[in-house]
Amino acid sequence: MEPEKVRAAPAILNAGAVAGAMDITAASIQSWIAGRSPVRMLQGIAMGWFGRASLQGGLRTAAVGFFTHFFIATSWAAIYWLASRQLKVLVRHAWWSGSAFAVIVYLFMYQVVMPLSAIHRRVPQTPQQVLISVLIHITCVGLPIALIVRAHTPRQEITHV
Repeated sequence: MEPEKVRAAPAILNAGAVAGAMDITAASIQSWIAGRSPVRMLQGIAMGWFGRASLQGGLRTAAVGFFTHFFIATSWAAIYWLASRQLKVLVRHAWWSGSAFAVIVYLFMYQVVMPLSAIHRRVPQTPQQVLISVLIHITCVGLPIALIVRAHTPRQEITHV
């Protein structure tokens, strides 16, 4: 196996797991503050597959939402890792790049994925909700992915010009 491929799996899986765990924790806290259970929040993720029917699916659709969430987080980690192989600025300036990546992830998920899913619409958000969502994406998705990918990148690739 090529060394590049060997490094890819741990970087992608670690970044996806950490970002997924941090983001789902933030979503659970937001749900709790809003008076909803974590199961309902996970069913909300499953709405992307099943529409409103996911709300009647109990723990089964909550589990689908859980696994979907981590699949998406790991997919974003894979995209960042792949991009970082060509654009070394992503690992050289991981703090800035991870923050910018988080905004891209947020916009893509809310403006493209949700309308194309079984939800079939953009989820309306107040300016305050947008700000909170973007900050959560920066701290719980973009930065963990960027910093973990950087940690899995050999130093000579980061410092070599």
